[in-house]
Amino acid sequence: MMTPRGTYTRHVSSVADRLDQVHARVEGAARDAGRDPAEIRVLVATKTQDADAVREAVEAGATLIGENRVQELTVKAPELADLVAAGTLTVHLIGHLQKNKINAALGAASGIQSVDSLALARALSTRCERSGHDLDVMIQVNVSGEASKSGVAADDARQLALEVATLPYLRLTGFMTIGANTADAAVIRAGFSRLRTIRDAVHASGAPGTSEARELSMGMSRDLDLAIAEGATVVRVGTAVFGPRPTPPTSAPITGDPA
Repeated sequence: MMTPRGTYTRHVSSVADRLDQVHARVEGAARDAGRDPAEIRVLVATKTQDADAVREAVEAGATLIGENRVQELTVKAPELADLVAAGTLTVHLIGHLQKNKINAALGAASGIQSVDSLALARALSTRCERSGHDLDVMIQVNVSGEASKSGVAADDARQLALEVATLPYLRLTGFMTIGANTADAAVIRAGFSRLRTIRDAVHASGAPGTSEARELSMGMSRDLDLAIAEGATVVRVGTAVFGPRPTPPTSAPITGDPA
């Protein structure tokens, strides 16, 4: 249950202030790029945050959240169901999805930003056909080529997108990537530019199912300015809203983090 408002007023204020700062940064980057800030949505990455923390973010103005792990997603989903039902909150999965966890993921998220293979897309389509519900999906592309990152290779992304776009019950809405792990802004920006080029080629192809493939989910706390300059329509921020994440136990697996 949600903690009574009065018991976390200070924390909400902190989250609200941080979220305001993120929106101000997005607006500034959009202006610098000659773009309308209204074109860009902020996805709040809620990895390691509990349901109460998510509610605090929603009260502060968040409308779109992303979860990295299906296990966390399914734990929080029942506690956030009222917000989703009211249309106040949209939940996406932004982390790697294994086929054996599809049922759990689809029971808790309305969008999957991390489709990286035709096999996964077909499995999602089959599951959605059984339930009769459409699903928004993005293709995750590994634009940096780093082995530590998930995603289809950039050279193969266009073909994968065209094939996914034809699958029933899947609605291809765009592409997602994680910027290169480097301090070189030119390298990071080049990766974002490549994703935009892939998106533009797919959208301009006129192929079946590609008319809605406009989204570019790219840019996190460290590099969202560069992503916005290259056309990002969704930026993913977590620590910029909640502060530093707790240190995981030493036994916890280390995985790539698209937020």
